[in-house]
Amino acid sequence: MPTTATTGRPTTAAAAANVLRHQERKLLHAVGCGLRDDEIAAALAIPEDAVAGTLARILVKLGLRDRAAAIVHAFDCGLVVPGRGPRTQAGSPVARTAAAVRAARPKVQISVLGPLRAWQDGRPLNLGHLRQQAVLAALALRAGRTVSQRELLDGVWGMEPPVTNVVPVYVYRLRKTLRIGDSPDSVIEHNRCGYRLVSGAVEVDVARMEKLVADMAAADRAGEPTEALRLCSQALDLFRGELLAGLPGPLAELERLRLTERRIALAQRKLEWQLRLGQHSEAIAELFALSTAHPLNEPVAAMLMRALYRHGRQADALTVFDRARRRLTDDLGVPPSRMLRRTYQMILRGDEAGLGLTRTAQ
Repeated sequence: MPTTATTGRPTTAAAAANVLRHQERKLLHAVGCGLRDDEIAAALAIPEDAVAGTLARILVKLGLRDRAAAIVHAFDCGLVVPGRGPRTQAGSPVARTAAAVRAARPKVQISVLGPLRAWQDGRPLNLGHLRQQAVLAALALRAGRTVSQRELLDGVWGMEPPVTNVVPVYVYRLRKTLRIGDSPDSVIEHNRCGYRLVSGAVEVDVARMEKLVADMAAADRAGEPTEALRLCSQALDLFRGELLAGLPGPLAELERLRLTERRIALAQRKLEWQLRLGQHSEAIAELFALSTAHPLNEPVAAMLMRALYRHGRQADALTVFDRARRRLTDDLGVPPSRMLRRTYQMILRGDEAGLGLTRTAQ
């Protein structure tokens, strides 16, 4: 349910109607539409110096802090609907229906597979400070569904919620930044359940990555490893730098872990296809880099051992085992897993069938 920007008390359009007089409601609507004092005076046919006094009374009645909070309140209580106001002329060429917006090619791109970034028509956007960015990241990672204020508070602030209800303020600022083309509409919409990204108006790289993964799986089932490898490489190329770098909150931390595991799993699939296709040198170079970045990942170590053995480098394969064993013992206090020990023993015996090396490259 919408709340005030300062007290967190629930408000509705009906409650606002009971508190404000008709002229005050009209003025709050004009403020919410972004009109200047002189424009408000002209629209309501009142003296310009009366606008400030009336707005001051509105702020007191609603318990709001300032004009920015009044704008947020006007949106959240339903007095103002994005894209409908004095500045929007329905018959003008720039006016667009919701269906037209969804049909248009997305012009806002958001990247979460690295530091949070957003672009409009290729132009980078200023997303504000880190907490505000974390709110946008939460919406981008949940693209396609509504995220409640409670979820945003829990995901961005965790056990230390803000003193005031700042979520509507942050969303209001993000709405102003993330416009749909030249229209006044934003890619963020609000309803009684919370906030969500407008379907079709924004492109998020994590959704693009998941689409490539689905296509990759289909190519693999169809027996097309070369196409699967190509799609997997495209998915991996979407990862750029530290995931959600610097963003605070439990949600960002969990998503960093989840997306890191996703990236490692994709890298492993890519390397499996490279080995199947006989691209041994390329696979070994990438496996060494992946093993260095994740020295406690035993499946990666086992894959590197098999690749080195297949390339005629048995001694190097055994060295990888010794290095992994020491790291596991020193860092975690555990011995190598059964899977890693079995790979080691098969290399010692030269068990090519057990290592899966008898198949010819496709």
